[in-house]
Amino acid sequence: MMPSHLDPRIGSIIFDNIPDGIFTVDQDGRITSFNRAAERITGWTRQEVMGNLCARVFRATHCEHACFLRQSIDRGEEHRDEEVRIRTRDGREVLVSVSTAHMEDPEGRVVGGVEMFRDLSMLAELRRQIHGSYTSDDIVTKSPGMQGVRELVRLVARSSSTALIEGEQGTGKELVARAIHNLGARRERPFVAVNCGALPDSLAESELFGYRKGAFTDASHDKPGRFALAEGGTLFLDEIAEISPAMQVKLLRVLQEREYTPLGAVRSEKADVRILAATNKDLAAEVGHGRFRQDLFFRLNVIRVNLPPLRARLEDVPLLTDHFIKKFNATQGRRITGVSERAMAALMQYDYPGNVRELENAVEHGFVVCGGSVIEREDLPPHVLGDPIAPLAPAPPETENGLGPLQNAEVIAIREALERHRGNRTKAADDLGVSRNTLWRKMRRYGLGVPRAESASGRPA
Repeated sequence: MMPSHLDPRIGSIIFDNIPDGIFTVDQDGRITSFNRAAERITGWTRQEVMGNLCARVFRATHCEHACFLRQSIDRGEEHRDEEVRIRTRDGREVLVSVSTAHMEDPEGRVVGGVEMFRDLSMLAELRRQIHGSYTSDDIVTKSPGMQGVRELVRLVARSSSTALIEGEQGTGKELVARAIHNLGARRERPFVAVNCGALPDSLAESELFGYRKGAFTDASHDKPGRFALAEGGTLFLDEIAEISPAMQVKLLRVLQEREYTPLGAVRSEKADVRILAATNKDLAAEVGHGRFRQDLFFRLNVIRVNLPPLRARLEDVPLLTDHFIKKFNATQGRRITGVSERAMAALMQYDYPGNVRELENAVEHGFVVCGGSVIEREDLPPHVLGDPIAPLAPAPPETENGLGPLQNAEVIAIREALERHRGNRTKAADDLGVSRNTLWRKMRRYGLGVPRAESASGRPA
């Protein structure tokens, strides 16, 4: 409770500037106040939620059966740091930490409750990075095609059938495979990923099936293969189209007989492993061209999950961008809040031949070079902005100050703009058509100081 001598206006300022979300409800559970952090975390404005039942706003996992706020109002119970998931205005699921208490009037009568909640998205991302515990909820999308993929992932996870995941490079095939594993009955057992395209023929058999001591000259001890390491769990065979015809025969036998023979062994080993395979090629076409066995294709293609390219679902770019910013904030300890409108427009106009992975790389590039809290258009990689990449082109000749002609022209333009505006960086940035952060970053890059002249206000800019 605030001290009685505290100015209500000060109390309102504190309420709106606390970094955690706070809202209050009356005895019926209708929202009576909602601070700015609550708006930021949920995406709802206070005007939209005032007078609404909090359960309808938050759509949390605990609202229907174990509402902590209702328990505080009805029983006087206090709850602290309870982890729950809420849904934001745009349908995203967010992990939050919830603390609740009841509110009393001066006569001691219960008049409602208060809830404080903290966004744990960064913590959740760190957990996923460490444990690889991805599920279908980590498939960030609002496109109808990918929504269907999310639903199919849940259905596939319930079975033990072999599944084939198809999609271009960078569409997230391993993420889908991990989600299937983590939602299924084998989630407590290992998930082992193998890039078949990186296995030379001479090593593929020993890598997959292992070997016994003495199987060849350098085999000084037994070594388990990937099938043994994945025992009881899931083996993910990425780039399955790249395995040799000889290995296709051996893999077919494992799928048919559920057993394999390590190199140098005298008897077979049982394989209690679920197989998930992925390819960026049309495997049916590979069969037609005689490059892939038809019988193996049928064994792998029990269930097919097809991932559309990012250019076919550009409506997901803003959601994915926000997701990657949260990921990099968590892993790199920064506080980037988002991208500018110009930067988002550039991201939406690109066609992403590298798909989601390329978008992630573009966001990470902006994350690294961003000088402020918002990624600007100029922070994105040149190729995303339409500038061709020519790594083999000869370097432009340097000028006397060691800079190329384009950089030298940029230095001259910055100096002239600063001189025109008497060192005022805000006005100089507007004159140059860039953000103030971008101007300051370029000034530091070129070692440019602010001219001695002062701004029009009489103070240094």
